[in-house]
Amino acid sequence: MNSNPIFWAILVLVGAVVGYLIRHLSSSRLKNSIEEKVKRQFEEAKSKAKEIVLEAQEKSASIIEETKKEERERKLHIDREQERIIKKEETIEKQLSDLRFKETELSRNVEEVKKGKFEVEELKKKADQEVEKRASLTPEQAKILILERTKEKYQEDLVSALQKLEKERKEEVEKKILEILLTAIGRYSRSHVSEITTSVFPLENEDLKGKIIGRDGRNIKALERATGVEFIIDEAPDYIVISSFDPMRREIANLALKKLVKDGRIQPARIEEKVEEAKQEINKRVNEIGEEAVYEVGVYDLPKEIIQLVGRLHFRTSYGQNALVHSIEVAHLSAMIASELGINAEVAKKAGLLHDIGKAIDHEVQGNHVELGQKILKKYGVAENVIETMMAHHEDYPFSTPESFVIAAADALSAARPGARRENMENYIKRLEDLEKIATGFEGVKSAYAISGGREIRIFVTPEKIDDFGAFQLARDIAARIEGELKYPGEIKVNIIREVRAVEYAK
Repeated sequence: MNSNPIFWAILVLVGAVVGYLIRHLSSSRLKNSIEEKVKRQFEEAKSKAKEIVLEAQEKSASIIEETKKEERERKLHIDREQERIIKKEETIEKQLSDLRFKETELSRNVEEVKKGKFEVEELKKKADQEVEKRASLTPEQAKILILERTKEKYQEDLVSALQKLEKERKEEVEKKILEILLTAIGRYSRSHVSEITTSVFPLENEDLKGKIIGRDGRNIKALERATGVEFIIDEAPDYIVISSFDPMRREIANLALKKLVKDGRIQPARIEEKVEEAKQEINKRVNEIGEEAVYEVGVYDLPKEIIQLVGRLHFRTSYGQNALVHSIEVAHLSAMIASELGINAEVAKKAGLLHDIGKAIDHEVQGNHVELGQKILKKYGVAENVIETMMAHHEDYPFSTPESFVIAAADALSAARPGARRENMENYIKRLEDLEKIATGFEGVKSAYAISGGREIRIFVTPEKIDDFGAFQLARDIAARIEGELKYPGEIKVNIIREVRAVEYAK
């Protein structure tokens, strides 16, 4: 190896030069590469800018075109509106012109009428003066004379014309009324069954009769005392007859007897328990009957207290006719007749359903059923026009509404149907009710039941208020009042029952 230092120096120098040349060449290439890349990106940006400018130009042109189009349409619309307004103004001007012309004509006619009226007055004055001059009469006397002569001349013709008109109108009205009533009756078809005063309780076997009667008749007596009805047992082998003028009592007795037979234990304590259960069930049934009735008629805005009283009408009769059936029928007929006449059918229907609502309590509260019904309906906030309509159905109160005439007609129609009522039955039931009212009017009386067709009245007294001696005195007093106030065939047995119960509890 050469150890000459000059050689190594030259070699190092050559290497340095070669390294410099290589580095210079490399940096030149890198510089060229960056310039080309920048140039390329610049060209791409320039191209994209041109595209954006072109797109913006196109969009601006489109917007300008749409704006011009909208401007043209708006201008066209404005032109049309202006044209319409101009035409309208022309029309108004023409109408104003016509009105001015008519006003001028009217003023001219008014003047002519005034002038003619003045001339007529002058002629009339001259005529009156002439008549007064010739007849020596005052204007008032002349007027009376002319009227009397005219009346004498045309009286027969006027009377004849009025009679003919009245006859024709009466025939026309009667024909129309008949058509309306026949239409209503034809549309509302319902069967009629008069209520009777007995119910039949069928027996499964003859042995039940002995259990129902009980030893020495204590069971049957307890039943009659608790229910207020009469049980007729020996009339037929396979049934028991329950007799009472009050349908609700009969229903309670029937239901209590069913419960006792089903239970099998028939004794006084169980009898009282089952009768109480039957009364509670009947109260529920009363609500159900009331709801069924109002839904059948189509009256849905009545208070629940009124609905309960409507249900109680099912257990009331009027001349043998079921009061609820009668009320429902009057409601339907009233609505039909009111519709035919073009008056308020809803008011007529509601008043028809409620017209006898007072009968639900008239055996408990003093007063006739119309007055009681008025008080009940006012208490529970029923509309005043319904109350006024209801009150006139017996013509005791004035017909204050058109619907009140309809209610009266529908009530009469329902009551007058063949087989709907029995006059003798109502008289009989009224006598029994009066008999019970007399007995319950005495102090110390707990309850009273007329039985045996009114030939006996059983009166239960409070033992704390009436002693044994007082019971005899009470029987005489009640018998004396019955003799003085009621008319009846035969005799009536007054039966006072005073029962003392001792109850204690073992604890």
